[in-house]
Amino acid sequence: MKTALITGVTGQDGAYLSELLLKKGYLVHGIKRRSSSFNTQRINHLYQDLHTDNANFQLHYGDLSDSTNLIRIIQETQPDEIYNLAAMSHVKVSFETPEYTANVDGIGVLRLLEAVRLLKMTDKTKIYQASTSELYGSDQAVPQNEKTPFYPRSPYAVAKLFAYWTIINYREAYGMFASNGILFNHESPLRGETFVTRKITMAVAAIAAGKQQKLFLGNLDAKRDWGHAKDYAEGMWRILQHAKPDDFVLATGITTTVREFARQAFAVLGIAIEFSGEGVNEKGIISAVSNTEFKHLNEGDEVITIDERYFRPTEVDLLIGDASKAHRELGWKPTSTLSEIIAEMTNNDYNLIKRNI
Repeated sequence: MKTALITGVTGQDGAYLSELLLKKGYLVHGIKRRSSSFNTQRINHLYQDLHTDNANFQLHYGDLSDSTNLIRIIQETQPDEIYNLAAMSHVKVSFETPEYTANVDGIGVLRLLEAVRLLKMTDKTKIYQASTSELYGSDQAVPQNEKTPFYPRSPYAVAKLFAYWTIINYREAYGMFASNGILFNHESPLRGETFVTRKITMAVAAIAAGKQQKLFLGNLDAKRDWGHAKDYAEGMWRILQHAKPDDFVLATGITTTVREFARQAFAVLGIAIEFSGEGVNEKGIISAVSNTEFKHLNEGDEVITIDERYFRPTEVDLLIGDASKAHRELGWKPTSTLSEIIAEMTNNDYNLIKRNI
């Protein structure tokens, strides 16, 4: 039985990865931050009481800002594989908390690598670092692959750049099996509620249910390469099963605007949207409603409004990945289309709201 340690286990990716590894027969240890309220809803179905014999999913309190804590947990769990998914992962918020973001997303990775090295586990433990397509920033080349120059445009991306090169440095300096997964945007019903995709699907569901009037968005022209988080969890695992440590882009190779994502989300529930105006004056207007259940919605209703507060100080306009290396060397390919992902997320959020009405 292999043992895996997952930081950020309570997040979207941590939940899907935990589920995947448990199905593969792993003993899974997860690190979660201490909170006065329960924050384990994504993994509650995996949790096993500590009093259960041979429990194969165990949680530990920890934080990437605490090196002694990381050393203790790694020493106790003796993992064969570490998946570092923990991060302050909201790009817009990183502009408001830049020091904290640098401490956790950048130096936190250094603490993790040093813990493995000081414990003399470099020959035993493989390390996966959750890197990000935000490293590319301004589009230096389209599409972006492992050789595309980086141009980070946020404190989040700058911190992740430090982590990216630290992984490579420790791989080359100490012979560690340490790999970066440069993952483009990946979504699911488990996505955090402050991320634009989940914000859209939740608002669409609330508007359809009569619980909300408008969806407020920022840059509708931003283009992203969106895949399903479950597919990307499989990619993470495959990266650590590769014959040698290396860095891989995981992406769908298809880019879509925020505007189109919102349009498709409304369409899932039978609400057609047309856009008019430009820039901050652009609006999303209902042009037709085919679902007779939504009698409170009318043609001409404004349901999408631009709010300048949601614009980033420096924007990343276009991200589209080239995952041909992962296809070739890992046998990895995405299995879900964006339309399927949007339908899954929108229907899930609408059902959640209906259950609570």
